[in-house]
Amino acid sequence: MRKPKQAHLLADLVGPSIAEALGRAGFSIVEIVTHWDEIVGPDLAPRTLPLKMQWPNRQGTEPATLIVRVEGAYAIELQYAAPVVVERINAYFGWRCVGRLALRQGPVPRRSGPPPRVPEPAPSELEAARRLVPPGEDEALTSALTRLGALVRRERGGG
Repeated sequence: MRKPKQAHLLADLVGPSIAEALGRAGFSIVEIVTHWDEIVGPDLAPRTLPLKMQWPNRQGTEPATLIVRVEGAYAIELQYAAPVVVERINAYFGWRCVGRLALRQGPVPRRSGPPPRVPEPAPSELEAARRLVPPGEDEALTSALTRLGALVRRERGGG
């Protein structure tokens, strides 16, 4: 019998998998890219994109320059907010890793919104699915399986 694997957070898996690609762009701290929205806030995040970090001297203690792509109309806003953004980045990581921002104007790819919300199954759909789920000791698991079964049946046109 196979031992079930432990569940992992998606964020724990994404960071290491993109670390090599981001390392080529000078990002020794992957979280600048993966947590960019949290760092710059909801107003600037959709209009900006961190591109690259330039380290002046890897042996020295000088902070890096973060190159950020920004949509044209928001370049001035980001220019004014640059000291605050640099402070937020450094506060986020707990050390002075970024000394300044260098802005590059250009298009920023649109981000998709949250996934569409699936309407809850109707009571008749739940009842039809409940007949297919064997009774179990764990009521929460039985309820979740019933709901999943109802949604799958709806998706497949089984009513």
